[in-house]
Formats: sequence, structure tokens, C-alpha cells
Amino acid sequence: MYIAMNRFRVVPGYEEAFEAMWKSRQGRLAELPGYIEFHMLKGPKAEDHSLYASHTVWESFAHFQAWTKSEQFRAAHANAGQNRGKVEYLSGPNFEGFEVIIHEDKTGARADADAAA
Repeated sequence: MYIAMNRFRVVPGYEEAFEAMWKSRQGRLAELPGYIEFHMLKGPKAEDHSLYASHTVWESFAHFQAWTKSEQFRAAHANAGQNRGKVEYLSGPNFEGFEVIIHEDKTGARADADAAA
């Protein structure tokens, strides 16, 4: 399993526009093999920004890579430049990718990624 995250530091006063932008965005992830789920997370507020993170879960790193090279990825990001001025950021999105090494489900059942391979 692979988790891909982008952190966004949104300037105060632009949170509503940022959230509206994501809520109105057409989802294309479910069209891709290996896609599991997506979350948009709202984190703590600091004096100079509100923290958000997009969080996608994939069956594998290879599935995530295929997404980044897909028509769906290009379509999902095609209008990114149109939001300039509508939303202000302290800096561009900060990507972080993670290989899952241990997964525990809601029943408490645990899986070690090495054992599953």
C-alpha cells in the first residue's frame, strides 16, 4: 500500500475558497486501477496559515505512479492555474509519499507489509 499526501499552507481568509475549489473538483481517481481512497484533511491554524493535506491511498507505488502519468491526472490538474488570486498559499503544495509497512484495520487485525509481499 502507498499513501500520497500534499500539504497546503493556505493564507488566512482564503480557507473558504480553498475548500470550495476542492469540493467542486470532479473526481477522476476511481477510474484508475489500484486506487483505494481519498481524503482532504483540514489541520490546525497557525498565525500565518491554515494547514490542509490531500491524502490518497493506493494499492502500490506503481499504481500511484501510473496515476501521475494518466489522462485523468492531466484533466484533474488542468485548471490549477485558474485559481491564482482566488486562493493564496504561503508556498506551493509540499508532496510526501509513504510506503505502508504496517496496516491495522478497525477490527484490530494487523498486517505487516513484508509478510504480505
